This record gives sequence, C-alpha cells and structure tokens, in this order.
Amino acid sequence: MGNSKPIGVFDSGVGGSSIWKEIHKLLPFENTIYLADSKNAPYGNKSAEEIIGLSIKNTEALLALDCKMIVVACNTATTNAISVLREKFDIPFIGIEPAIKPAALQTVSKSIGILATKGTLSSALFSKSKEFTRDISVIEIIGEGLVPLIEAGKLESDEMILLLKKHTEAMIAAKVDYVVLGCSHYPYIIPQLKKILPENVKIIDSGEAVAKQTLSILLKNNLLNTEEKTPTLQFYTNAETDTLQFLLKEYSKKISVEKKDF
Repeated sequence: MGNSKPIGVFDSGVGGSSIWKEIHKLLPFENTIYLADSKNAPYGNKSAEEIIGLSIKNTEALLALDCKMIVVACNTATTNAISVLREKFDIPFIGIEPAIKPAALQTVSKSIGILATKGTLSSALFSKSKEFTRDISVIEIIGEGLVPLIEAGKLESDEMILLLKKHTEAMIAAKVDYVVLGCSHYPYIIPQLKKILPENVKIIDSGEAVAKQTLSILLKNNLLNTEEKTPTLQFYTNAETDTLQFLLKEYSKKISVEKKDF
C-alpha cells in the first residue's frame, strides 16, 4: 500500500503551519512534508498568473518528494490556483477557504468581519461565497502588512498591535459579532486580536475544517496510513528557519526544519 507516503502541505510562508497543526492533531500517524515558500511571501498582492506559477512549482516539489495528496494551506493560492492544480495533476488536493458560511449562519448582530489578503478578497471563489451573506452586513478588510510581520515572528510587537487596531476599527464600528480569518497566517495573531475586539466577538479560522476534509479525502481515496508508528514530520523553507521553529516550538522534538531551495 502507498498509504505511508506523506501528505504534502504548502503555503506562501510559515502561516499554513497553523493548518498543519490541526491536520497533525487529527491524523497523528500521517507522515507530512511542509513547504514554506517564504521567499515569495506574501502571495496576496501578486497577480493570478504569478500565484498559479508558484503553486505549480510548490506542487512539483512535493510530488518529487513522493506525496500522496496535497493541502494548499494558503487562501490566496486556493482561490486563484486550485482548479488549475486539480486539472494538471492526478492527485487529491484540499484547499482552504474563509469560513464565511458558519459565520453567516450564526451571526446574531447580522454583521460579520472578514480579515483577508487582497488576493483572496478579489478572487472568483471568494465572490461565490457571497451567496451566504445576502441578508447580512459584511465588512471586508485587507490585512495589509500583517503577513510580513508574522513571517518575521513579530507577533507581539507594537507595530503589530497598531496595525491590528487600524484593521479592526471598521469592524468594531459595525458591531460585528464574528470575524472570519481569511489567511492561514492569521491564526497566529488570534491572542492579539482578542485583546482588541469586544469580548462577544468570535473569531473563526479554517484549520479544523481543513483537517476534517483531509481525513475524509484520505478515507474516500483509500489513502489513510494504517501504521500506528511515529511519523516523519519534515518542514522545508526557502528562507531562514527561525520563524518556523519559533511557531512550532511545542513540536521541536518531533519535527525537522531545514532550509531548501525549491
């Protein structure tokens, strides 16, 4: 069986490691390979052509490492490139989309906020999700400047707090009761967001939903690893390794983090 082959995960940097954590929590025996394309981060302000090109490059790198399926742990790459990837490569792909539907269904104030990159908010896939928000007010904010700070590990910096205060002003004014995170980097700043947003505001990200979908696709394609032994958890970045090691410090004894050109 090819079931012990790794699950490949890629993102425009370190943020998708928030998705990887949820996948590893749900599927602790799966071998995984994570590619952080930090050299080209952020993807959010690139053209669709550039994003598709980078997504193909990352996919080819993971296929060369014998991955059995690929999780596109980047909202911008999912919304702009996943249909191309599915057409071009004969392997299951899982994408990540902002969790707009649960927020739209659960909001009491009928007002929700979406914090995402420009590349996600302007994509066709994102505009399709608007069918869920017809009767509610949606405050869309481009999280300008957040990804570079997260990539630099500056989660608690004054610069980060000022930026988050600026980005959440319109949401607070509109009395949103849900904030949807539309970028896999953003779960790392949930503690900071909680300090700024009113207490009643719930923050939703896509990590858990992506992990459940990964399990479902593995089962459907008969790809689940049935060997219950310690998995190999490899992380590769084409920039410095410090931020990735910092964000994954609770896994430091189980993972390997290396710099690699891809």
